[in-house]
Amino acid sequence: MSPVPASQPRTIGDGISPGSAVIEVHVRELSQLFNSMDHSTFLDKDLDVDAEEFIVSWAKELPDHAPLALLVHLDRAGVEPDRARLLGDAVHSYFRHRAELTQRRLRDLLRLGRTSLVIGLLFLAGTILLGRWIGYLLGERPMSDIIRESLLIGGWVAMWRPMEIFLYDWWPIRKERRVYDRLGAAAVRIECTGRQEADRPQSEAPVPTVY
Repeated sequence: MSPVPASQPRTIGDGISPGSAVIEVHVRELSQLFNSMDHSTFLDKDLDVDAEEFIVSWAKELPDHAPLALLVHLDRAGVEPDRARLLGDAVHSYFRHRAELTQRRLRDLLRLGRTSLVIGLLFLAGTILLGRWIGYLLGERPMSDIIRESLLIGGWVAMWRPMEIFLYDWWPIRKERRVYDRLGAAAVRIECTGRQEADRPQSEAPVPTVY
């Protein structure tokens, strides 16, 4: 790795406020954070699957009340300011887009839940009415009781899906969207860990070739 001029900053990007929950990532090149198969512009690139999973899983374990910050340790001696700014914009854009997709998924799930609830209630009401009608026709007979109970159980089974949506399925998606919202507003900072030309020991200076 060739050294870069000492004038390039070793730490650049957003300021990390006190009390922030910091997610630290170590890469050799900034391109490692992004999907190598995505040929979009740097700002529109998708994050690498492993990098996204690492960042999101770490964010889920951090306190909900603390603002998030992403600190990228880069194995280079310096980085251009424009490159650092583009990285922050790309990370924010990606996670905001993920938050929008997750919110859309939540809306679709709740819409499905409402539709399922209406269908389930109508089906339950139909089974109750049908059971009463059969009881009226057959009277107080064992077969009448069996049919009524079977219809009632079938009606409540139809309510299983909307109950599952409104009791269990929606809140994990909402929690996931909140994580994406926080990452979409996180401070992004680059810290270069490589040595600059001025940092190299004298013994590492190139030796001139004698002809």
